[in-house]
Amino acid sequence: MSDTPALVAEMLLHVVEAGGHAGVVGWPELSYAGIDPKYLGRIIAVPDPGVDPLGVAAVLTEGLDLVVYRSPVALALSPVRCRPLLGKLRKGRAALMMVGATVPSPALTVTGDIQAFHGIGRGTGRITGVDIRVRAQSKGGRPASASITVGQAAVEASTP
Repeated sequence: MSDTPALVAEMLLHVVEAGGHAGVVGWPELSYAGIDPKYLGRIIAVPDPGVDPLGVAAVLTEGLDLVVYRSPVALALSPVRCRPLLGKLRKGRAALMMVGATVPSPALTVTGDIQAFHGIGRGTGRITGVDIRVRAQSKGGRPASASITVGQAAVEASTP
């Protein structure tokens, strides 16, 4: 997964709103502002996972629906390093989203590019929405892409 915090937060939102549970490992600055507070109890945040962050992510995959792991530095995992993590994933039901880390032969690669911001006036206002161009490619599949709006879309000016 690309390092697109708004897209990650949107994915977390969809999981918890659907009744699922999620975890975020190693991302203390990720904002949960767009998630209704009644759903925040469905998210386990481990901002400082200690010396074995991948081990923490692996344990969470055994009982959650989505686990987001963010590496503080670019990380390329070898097949040997992935083996214990894959074993935990096979036992659980979670999807593991790796941000800032690459794995050999990922099941799905998702990238998000910010296209536009909504709600900002000339020198005033606040961001109320973000358009993101999302591209997904499964292993052996053809890439697919679409644009999504996180937050509120631009409001069309009405004409009298």
